[in-house]
Amino acid sequence: MIKLRVEPTHILNGPIGPIFSFIDGDSNISDETVESFGDEWHRFSSFEGKELKEIGADYFDLLPASLTTGHHVALDVGCGSGRWTKLIAPKFKFVEAVDPSSAVFVAQKNCSKLANVRVSKASVAKLPFQQESFDLVFSLGVLHHVPDTADGIRSCVKMIKPGGYFLVYLYYSLDNRGWFFKALFQMVNLLRGIISQLPSGPKHLVCDLIALSIYLPMAILARATELMAGSKAAEKLPLNYYRNTRF
Repeated sequence: MIKLRVEPTHILNGPIGPIFSFIDGDSNISDETVESFGDEWHRFSSFEGKELKEIGADYFDLLPASLTTGHHVALDVGCGSGRWTKLIAPKFKFVEAVDPSSAVFVAQKNCSKLANVRVSKASVAKLPFQQESFDLVFSLGVLHHVPDTADGIRSCVKMIKPGGYFLVYLYYSLDNRGWFFKALFQMVNLLRGIISQLPSGPKHLVCDLIALSIYLPMAILARATELMAGSKAAEKLPLNYYRNTRF
């Protein structure tokens, strides 16, 4: 890993190259969380184009058409496997992708054929770019995992040009859900907390068993319900989101 000791710059040319590291001295980071996500993205490193476009539409359809004309610059904060970077790259002049975990190597591989993408090993608190450099900064399902989410948001906003856009997806407090759903979520969340502390091997085994015994049957039930009674009926079932996704 190359660690630079130079003033951060933003270079908008050249193909993807070595992965640079800018994570030294970051206090707004959880080493355990970073390691866990690195492990996850190495294990689930591939994705299908069709499914990626369908899921990505749930996020990126919020962007104005004028932003995706190939003339603007974007920053993906917490890029993971690089799936969202790869999805939007054809619509932007250049995309910087950063992640503090070893997932950057997965992202670099997935984006290796894109000359307008660069991947760097960096955390949200130490983004190695000049402020107000990007027309779009996006962070999907990431910032609720850092110790200080509000500070992470502020770090992202500093990178946006005046008049630019910030697209962010965060977990919310289930404000519009009933007491039963909230109670069920708390039980599941407690189980997640226990599983997340397991060593890598046992954690993989437990998660695979849960996927087979709970997620898969519920996804099949929701898919069958959709075919027989329509999508509105299917959407009332738990885990219905996974009814049209790969195992």
